[in-house]
Amino acid sequence: MPRPLEALIHLDSLRHNLQRARECAPDARVWSVVKANAYGHGLRRVYEALRSTDGFALLDIAEAQRLREMDWRGPILLLEGVFEARDLEWCSRLNLWHVVHRNEQIDWIAQHKTEWPHRVFLKMNTGMNRLGFRPEAFRSAWARLSALSQVDEVSLITHFSDADSPRGIAHQVAAFHEFTADLSGERSLCNSAATLRHAHDPLVRGDWIRPGVMLYGASPDYPEHDAGHWGLQAAMTLRSRLIATQNLRAGDTVGYGSRFTAPRDMRIGVVACGYADGYPRHAPDGTPVLVNGIKVPIVGRVSMDMLEVDLSLVPDADIGSEVTLWGKGPTVAGHPTRLPIDEVALHCGTIGYELMCALSPRVAIEVMESASA
Repeated sequence: MPRPLEALIHLDSLRHNLQRARECAPDARVWSVVKANAYGHGLRRVYEALRSTDGFALLDIAEAQRLREMDWRGPILLLEGVFEARDLEWCSRLNLWHVVHRNEQIDWIAQHKTEWPHRVFLKMNTGMNRLGFRPEAFRSAWARLSALSQVDEVSLITHFSDADSPRGIAHQVAAFHEFTADLSGERSLCNSAATLRHAHDPLVRGDWIRPGVMLYGASPDYPEHDAGHWGLQAAMTLRSRLIATQNLRAGDTVGYGSRFTAPRDMRIGVVACGYADGYPRHAPDGTPVLVNGIKVPIVGRVSMDMLEVDLSLVPDADIGSEVTLWGKGPTVAGHPTRLPIDEVALHCGTIGYELMCALSPRVAIEVMESASA
């Protein structure tokens, strides 16, 4: 019998979340962001559920090549552009669109010999201060690109630093539009947070939105809003089972370092999941899991292959009882249960993105066509 730990990828949830993105920006086209192996869900696994998108956005040429091998013939955008001049050969061969964010990339394009001109997205640094031309240098870069025979069309892109926080995006939107007002080209501004919170504004919505984490059912502005508030559904469930139980006396300790001390006589369960599976080792006591659909807390330090939970609220739980680490839980009394990945992440001092991407290769993965599958 295999170890009772598996991740479920819910294709119906992916389709639903893509549709939610379209509803937020009905006049825009959609770049479905599938970088980092589709946020840990697996590029090949999510492809069928997301293939109604208008384009895929990612980082690696190898991932772009896999999409082409899966018979995707639509647009693919390299969000960080090319890393060296010879990458442009792959862009020509695979018909890849790519972001231009520094002068060296323009130099490489100018020297590139290609039969088919490239589609590029010129990036403005409106305050994120990672990639892109500062607003006052943007027009010059746009003019250089537009003059090249190797370039078919120049589109315009920026990235928001505070779309999920009180500071907001007004300062970045203003800078972007001030310095692009009379420039031709399609616009792309919205990540997941901006799509959900701000895409009702045509100045923000632009021509292309770039939903990422929302496609996978996490909320980009948790805990202000959870996924349910935005109408999103979990695309990944991590579930296991109890493989042992222990009866503790008051004063007994649990796990490495004896971090947890039993305040009373109590019963705990041992779950087949640990940090080698991608579950955060630093998860504190009180981090929630579901046992038979009931929320219970972790006790003691997470080890490589196991973690322990307090069974006080589920006295009928025993070896073999289902444990949901995050995602969709079992139906209890006719009602589905769930444990948002964002809630687990908040307890661990991180974000749902990191938990998704950290899933270990040793975890068995099953693709579910629908919730009832």
